[in-house]
Amino acid sequence: PLLRLYGKRSLNYIPWISIFWYNVYNFLIPRKGCGFVDEIDILVIGAGVVGLAVTAELSGRFGEISVILMEKHDKFGQETSSRNSEVIHSGIYYPTGSLKARLCTQGNGLLYDFCEKWNVPYKRLGKLIIARTADEIPAIEALMKKGNENGVFDLEMLDREQVNRIEPYIKAEAAIYSPSTGIVDSHTLMEHYERMAKECCAYIAYRHEAAAIDKKADGYEVTYKVNESSVEKLKCKCIINCAGLYSDKIAAMQGIDVDAHQYRIYPSKGEYFSVRNSKARMVNHLVYPPPLKNLEGLGIHLTKSLGGDIRLGPSAYYVDTIDYTIDDTYKEAFYKAAKPYLPFLEYSDIEADMAGIRPKLQGPDDPVRDFIINHEADKGLPGIINLLGIESPGLTSSISISRMVADMIQNEGILWG
Repeated sequence: PLLRLYGKRSLNYIPWISIFWYNVYNFLIPRKGCGFVDEIDILVIGAGVVGLAVTAELSGRFGEISVILMEKHDKFGQETSSRNSEVIHSGIYYPTGSLKARLCTQGNGLLYDFCEKWNVPYKRLGKLIIARTADEIPAIEALMKKGNENGVFDLEMLDREQVNRIEPYIKAEAAIYSPSTGIVDSHTLMEHYERMAKECCAYIAYRHEAAAIDKKADGYEVTYKVNESSVEKLKCKCIINCAGLYSDKIAAMQGIDVDAHQYRIYPSKGEYFSVRNSKARMVNHLVYPPPLKNLEGLGIHLTKSLGGDIRLGPSAYYVDTIDYTIDDTYKEAFYKAAKPYLPFLEYSDIEADMAGIRPKLQGPDDPVRDFIINHEADKGLPGIINLLGIESPGLTSSISISRMVADMIQNEGILWG
């Protein structure tokens, strides 16, 4: 293999190999296994939208380093990243000063710019956060204040007549209008992140699952499985944990007590139900009720796809296992939740669509938790950066998160001392 002949560094140092032939070679790696790669600089674990963005940023910014993105599934985005509302959030909901607030407000503009530059399909539809009754008006007024504190300055408070003017089929006493909220084709976005990483000579190793992490004097030895009968090892200086629903398990492999450090992931499941296409034109914006307590979810809201279809959801409840089946018995609950602000909706209009699971750091009845993005040098693990609890607004924040991780590596001398 070329890496054995030319050493551990990326193929940037082999000028006579074209990007075309490099990508052909890289495409074959997951099928052959990458056990012949003895030592690399950075290993990223988890090929969701954040793992892909981080890999693209690191391989693009630090051209002299070698990067592998390891993913246990056979392609990217097989869990949380492809099972969500695909919303580009503005940053209204999150506690002021939190990583979620800062990275979302930064990420909003960065993501729109990226989509425009690289022709990733998106629509800046705008969102209404409605007060279904007069009793809910104080709740959305508080959200308006929080949004302004977070740097979202384009919000507008609408009264009932103003809401009716732009959404005549929606029933609401008042609403916050957020023009910078939109939707994006998350699959195409992830495709672009993956392509950018490959063009900068990062390796994407699908069907490779991290099984153990051992600290060594000069870095880390990672044991990984290519299949059930093949176990191999590689050495790296730096590990970026972007494993989403399994990020606490990766942290535990590092020797971290996930309960003592509050790194435990609590999977929260939500179903989505679609609405009959004949009624899709009756709503033009995304429509959200006030969020649930402690941001356990954003309520049964209405989103639109790039094709104009309407979807309701998600629900939010904690589960012990990762299971994406849809419980059709929730249909009545969805109908009852949506009917008060969608009076045109009939029970026969909705049907089961999909389910997703979020990697929450807060358990049932716990207060809202922020993202964890931490260099673990303070735990005796220099070179390990853990990302945990990257739920919403992780999609919106994917570029800003990737830049934060790259800045940590650069500013804290993780690779260069």
